[in-house]
Amino acid sequence: MVKLNKSQAARTHEGAKGRAFTPEQQLRRALMNSMLWESQFYEDGVAIAERMAALVPKVKAERVAALAIEAREDMKLRHAPLLIVREMARHETHRGLVADTLERVIQRPDELTEFLAIYWVDALGPMQQRKKAAVSAQVKKGLARAFAKFDAYQLAKYDRDGAVRLRDVLFITHAKPKDEAQEKIWKQLIDGKLASPDTWEVALSGGADKKETFERLIADKKLGALALLRNLRNMQVAGVSKKAIGKALDEMRTDRVLPYRFIAAAQHAPDLEPELEHAMFRSIEGHAKLAGKTILLVDVSGSMDSPLSGRSEMRRLEAAVGLAILAREIGEDIEIYTFSDKVKKIAPRRGFALRDAIVTSQPHGGTWLGKAVAEVDRKDARLIVFTDEQSHDAVDAPKGVGYMVNVASYQHGVGHGPWRRVDGFSEKILDWIIASEAAE
Repeated sequence: MVKLNKSQAARTHEGAKGRAFTPEQQLRRALMNSMLWESQFYEDGVAIAERMAALVPKVKAERVAALAIEAREDMKLRHAPLLIVREMARHETHRGLVADTLERVIQRPDELTEFLAIYWVDALGPMQQRKKAAVSAQVKKGLARAFAKFDAYQLAKYDRDGAVRLRDVLFITHAKPKDEAQEKIWKQLIDGKLASPDTWEVALSGGADKKETFERLIADKKLGALALLRNLRNMQVAGVSKKAIGKALDEMRTDRVLPYRFIAAAQHAPDLEPELEHAMFRSIEGHAKLAGKTILLVDVSGSMDSPLSGRSEMRRLEAAVGLAILAREIGEDIEIYTFSDKVKKIAPRRGFALRDAIVTSQPHGGTWLGKAVAEVDRKDARLIVFTDEQSHDAVDAPKGVGYMVNVASYQHGVGHGPWRRVDGFSEKILDWIIASEAAE
């Protein structure tokens, strides 16, 4: 007779025996990599969102609030933290922290309207009918506080057409301006009379000559580093000279731009790779050093060849490459390996040459993480694994200090024993490792 009353071992999507996590650990795993409602390689995006919603009431309110804030401020996620706060508003045990949490996680004006769209997603009928659905007092308070953080430029930039407009948020929350100047700005917003901000998006959407617009913005230093990197191809198509673009790259601030951003830019402007590599190395100058021996193990399996989000052209593997380039520059003694079906040691190259070596090191096949860890792990070195954890085989405890950097929202992961877990891709992973070890 078949025995039904027996526990089922957690398994990854590729079959390895996985780890059973606490509700808080599960929520962190799902949240820190979540591009809300977007499907990933193994799991449907709706299922991930539903799992997060179900986990919220199982975790203490203070911890849920802290996770939502961490996801927004450290992981730079926008939509998933809003869903978490919306779920907090459903439960009496969590409602008391909604206003404070909402004020922290809303950092752009369009997140005010996005939150209300998420809040009303369960309501039936057209959006005009949904707007009449009651909004809780805590939500109103949080939205009102958040609204007061934004100036005229920010409100004008994000006052976009949509089912929910910024003025709707004002009407619903009855927010009070802090002074006469803000009261005037809000009246202009309601009347549709805010001055259009001088951004490249506004200038180009207004029909201005693209070449002249980009050259003016470069000359006036009104293109930030990320806007410059994202628009390299647009500038080339518009006819901006390579010399002018190269000068802009040479003069831009790079202190807050890490390697994977330059890798993404080079995909669209490969003829600018020398200038981009020079700027990339400049961005690393003065970075804190990763002391001692480090082994970086990079997952190059097929599932890593998927985008970080539906709107991003950056793939998980390329994010890992950015981490490897940074580690190569700041590590005192570093070895880099890739793994999929096999383990390959990477030659000690730098910059884009290291990128090419990692990406082409082997076919993007299965995920034999346990075998790879066993092959490269040593007691006298820290081991940093960059992976989505969906391994075919089990992963033993690290021999020394081991970091498991998980870049997916999947329910089950691997790695038994004292692995130090980092859920989510952040530009500051190595900074966190350096700081935490210094504190110890």
